[in-house]
Amino acid sequence: MAEPHDDPSPEHKARRWLPHPLILMAGCVFAAAVATWFLPGGEFQRVLDPDTGRMVAVAGSYQVVESTPVGPFEALVAIPRGIVDAADVIALIFLIGGALTVVDATGALGRGVEALVRSLGGRDVILIPLVCLAFATGGVLENMAEEIVAMIPVLLLLCARLGYPPLLAVLMSAGPAAVGSAFSPINPFQVQIAQRVAEVDLGSGTAFRLVFLALALLIWIGFVVHWASRHRGAHPPRPGMEGATLGGRDVAILGTVVAAFGVLAWGILGQGWDFNQMSGLFFGVALIVGLIGRLGFSGTADAFVRGCRDMTFAGVLIGLARAIVLVLQDGQVVDTLVQGLFMPLDGLPTMVSAVGMMGAQALVHIPVSSVSGQAVLTMPILAPLSDLLGMSRQVAVLAFQYGAGLMDMITPTNGALMAVLAAAGVRYEEWFPVALRLWITMMVVGALAIVAALATGLT
Repeated sequence: MAEPHDDPSPEHKARRWLPHPLILMAGCVFAAAVATWFLPGGEFQRVLDPDTGRMVAVAGSYQVVESTPVGPFEALVAIPRGIVDAADVIALIFLIGGALTVVDATGALGRGVEALVRSLGGRDVILIPLVCLAFATGGVLENMAEEIVAMIPVLLLLCARLGYPPLLAVLMSAGPAAVGSAFSPINPFQVQIAQRVAEVDLGSGTAFRLVFLALALLIWIGFVVHWASRHRGAHPPRPGMEGATLGGRDVAILGTVVAAFGVLAWGILGQGWDFNQMSGLFFGVALIVGLIGRLGFSGTADAFVRGCRDMTFAGVLIGLARAIVLVLQDGQVVDTLVQGLFMPLDGLPTMVSAVGMMGAQALVHIPVSSVSGQAVLTMPILAPLSDLLGMSRQVAVLAFQYGAGLMDMITPTNGALMAVLAAAGVRYEEWFPVALRLWITMMVVGALAIVAALATGLT
């Protein structure tokens, strides 16, 4: 895994206004613990929703309960608890990383990148929209997030070969995936759960969402292409495997990887796969690729272990992000935060309330980093609130999608984002100023969509 690049320039040093990502995430855990001493405990009653199979909050049932503040030692213990709680996600990161390292060990990946660069004949700028659209499609279809971590080494290899800085790898992957997830009409982990809980017809408003998805992606890709053109040459192009050609074995290896991602999409969308099935798939890919690439048992095992080791830091960051949620849950303040953020919207003008819902969802997503968890927590509250405010429940779903989904691209409590940055060797303070401008722009697009939904009476 790449380490954060050590640029001694004064400009780079001036940007280092945040500590190491590990310290940053651990600090968030202890900040959450401190918050439990000042915020009152509270909870909503919860019932099992037969449509989603999840426990959902009951609107109007919030009540203050005895505070259970989290002490320093309990905060420390929450860190290994978070790692254990996120074990299935971390296993996926390890096994995908191991599989792609086996692919890289065969040399097929390097020869494939070199063949791709040669085929473009200096027109490599067209790669940027294509890569962005590929990751956006992953976001639209299956809320792609943690899976991106293992793809970062491939993107880094491509960026280095063409002379682009590592930040471009994140701009082409994590960013479009978050936009695709937030604006998706079919994302099973965001819009579909939210629509079920809000008792809105599943799949309704698809055409409306597609219009704003296209607008958001057009803006994002245009910005990334412009950014790349300004920063090309910031890093000298890394020499490639000049003269290397793809052989039949290389094509078979790369074809196996592409087929694996196709099976992954089929499993998630059609078979209800979770992280364990995905992890098993990529362990199988590692074995098949090692066999095709003639690495032998020892060579395949060595490459696989090396890939898992390189993903260790990313896995720890994901566990720390989960620990933040555990601390807030132990302190019984998550429901208090939700109650405090959404109840002031009652009584405001409809349009202000609708846009305010989006902003409140963005704030809730800082402590509640799971979009599906946030859907079952907030939508039972916002659905009846939207009825009282005279707006469609579909609008409340849009506010959830845009507010929670887009926040994934900037909040440091998003373990997947921090893991992607760690894998790319990009510090959070390098990413944040660039991503913040795009986040604000995307939130404006989301606000325009909400206003248009109100104006057109979207249901």
